[in-house]
Amino acid sequence: MDSKILADAIRILSMDGVQKANSGHPGAPMGMADMAEVLWRRTMRHNPANPAWANRDRFVLSNGHASMLLYSLLHLSGYDVTLEDLKQFRQLHSKTAGHPESHLIAGVETTTGPLGQGFANAVGMALAEKSLGAQFNKKDHKIIDHYTYVFLGDGCLMEGISHEAASLAGTWKLGKLIALYDDNGISIDGDVKKWFTDDTASRFEAYGWQVIEDVDGHDSGAVEKALKVAKANTSQPTIIMCRTTIGYGSPNKGGDASSHGAPLGKEEVALVRKQLGWAYDEPFYISKEIYEAWDQRERGAKDEAAWNELFASYERAYPSEANTLKRRLAGELPLGWENTYDSEVKRWQTEGIKVASRKASQMALDLLGSLIPDLIGGSADLSPSNLTQYKGVVDFNVDSGEGTYLRFGVREFGMIAILNGVALHGGFIPYGATFLMFMEYARNAVRMSALMGIRNIFVFTHDSIGLGEDGPTHQPVEQAAILRSTPKMVSWRPADAVETAVAWKSAVKRLDGPTALLLSRQNLVPQARSAEQLALIERGAYTLYESAKKPAVIIIATGSEVELAMEAARKLASEKVAVRVVSMPSSEIFEAQDAAYKEAVLPKAVKARVAVEAGWADWWYKYVGLDGAIIGMHTYGESAPAEELYEYFGITSEKVYEAAKALL
Repeated sequence: MDSKILADAIRILSMDGVQKANSGHPGAPMGMADMAEVLWRRTMRHNPANPAWANRDRFVLSNGHASMLLYSLLHLSGYDVTLEDLKQFRQLHSKTAGHPESHLIAGVETTTGPLGQGFANAVGMALAEKSLGAQFNKKDHKIIDHYTYVFLGDGCLMEGISHEAASLAGTWKLGKLIALYDDNGISIDGDVKKWFTDDTASRFEAYGWQVIEDVDGHDSGAVEKALKVAKANTSQPTIIMCRTTIGYGSPNKGGDASSHGAPLGKEEVALVRKQLGWAYDEPFYISKEIYEAWDQRERGAKDEAAWNELFASYERAYPSEANTLKRRLAGELPLGWENTYDSEVKRWQTEGIKVASRKASQMALDLLGSLIPDLIGGSADLSPSNLTQYKGVVDFNVDSGEGTYLRFGVREFGMIAILNGVALHGGFIPYGATFLMFMEYARNAVRMSALMGIRNIFVFTHDSIGLGEDGPTHQPVEQAAILRSTPKMVSWRPADAVETAVAWKSAVKRLDGPTALLLSRQNLVPQARSAEQLALIERGAYTLYESAKKPAVIIIATGSEVELAMEAARKLASEKVAVRVVSMPSSEIFEAQDAAYKEAVLPKAVKARVAVEAGWADWWYKYVGLDGAIIGMHTYGESAPAEELYEYFGITSEKVYEAAKALL
């Protein structure tokens, strides 16, 4: 069947879906339909019957507003996306949301919408393919061997993250990453020539990419030829620059911004059908012949069957590697690692190790790295400060793909978005590090990680004014509260080495969302704990100290301020005050506990409560109530040695003591 008719099927479904919803973006799907037909029908290896097949090619729609393109592709190819799903585009509880969401539909590899991030996710997927292949492939068995394709538009390339991600992709020689650029010259405000004059080809050549220019995006033969050239060069990522017309097929709105983000209108929809020579007036109607030509189930099943046969041979020849790969792709951890890890943490508790929690984090990584080979990650140019380079880890080799320590350079946003892609690919537990303050550069990627509910670990060091002399530009104040307010995020601010180790354990075990570790620059005093208290750290908050079973006042603290709480409590106890100190390294984990446990730690009857943390004070009202007291920050920091700053801002054991006394 003529490829134009098959591409037109995408155009028809996309514009009909937007028209029925009275909301959406018809222009990009109509412009990219020919590119999509070539990629999904003739180039990609994928199996609609098993969207999670490990060696499938990945496809990312970075310009996620073109979501009807992806939904139409999934429907036509034979995935579990029905015609009724297309008709429910953008409706409440529909699988076909306004932008593609990975948790709603099998076949959507990542949630896209914030422009440029899908592109960065694709870089992460290609990185994971290269690294996993280097670890498991043998000369006679290339088990991990697939491509990552990404569609992107002008908006993606204007976003700064595209520079970060593209630069790293070129440096890492991700030759199985192929980007198809929808060069239609239109964004929401109109013709981009007024504000986007970059020489995109030269830019990507400078990054180390293969650039294929001047491809007619509506000529399926030209697109197919370009894809073959791209696939043949596995030493460089490739960008194919496809000239397209936004809203292709629309006589009055094609090539114009009016087709970008609004329905075409009933009259224009009818004119599109006429201009395309589409034989059916009924909305959403696709003929049996078109469905048969689009159906990828038989081809996909054959591709997967061939790979399954190869893997069976691999399993016979390399049973240990095969078992490890299956475990990792399933997101499972090695047997027995937890017992070894817990034994070491008990030793730390006994010895009372006094280190900064960033150093304790490195110590935990030293141990985890020897127990769990799934780890991959690094730092945004702060390895000596974040202390993320652990014993035995080897830098990523851009030629062989071996090594799992990544040096991201000063690219916080790109780092987290790329690691999101690694997590989505599977086979790894990614982690990325920077100062907590510079989480702000990566904020939207951090949010996307939580939105998708993927396992990613953020190592955020220099967690408070305690970093000292670098001053308010580097001192986080509101960042812990922001993370704690992010749905599906779990954050830990540990009080000492032992709590840090428990935080890492929680992070690697968590499968349904990211974890942020907020770690100190300054040394933290080790706290005494019973075996029972040690076990309770995993519940997010626990009673660390009490002078009586029925407290008159409760002091709640995190991180470096736990020691201040302990000093104040000891002074209160010496005056016969019944006081309890609650260490709360993770409020999110604590909130997930049963009501009886939460009542046992923070009994409602005890209204006299003081919270102390060198962060935004107002967040703590949820635990102390309007009648409680909060010792914390109400402004930005200052540049001075840490001990002077704590005194200046009134975050001291004496202030905690005075606040508790005032409440009694």
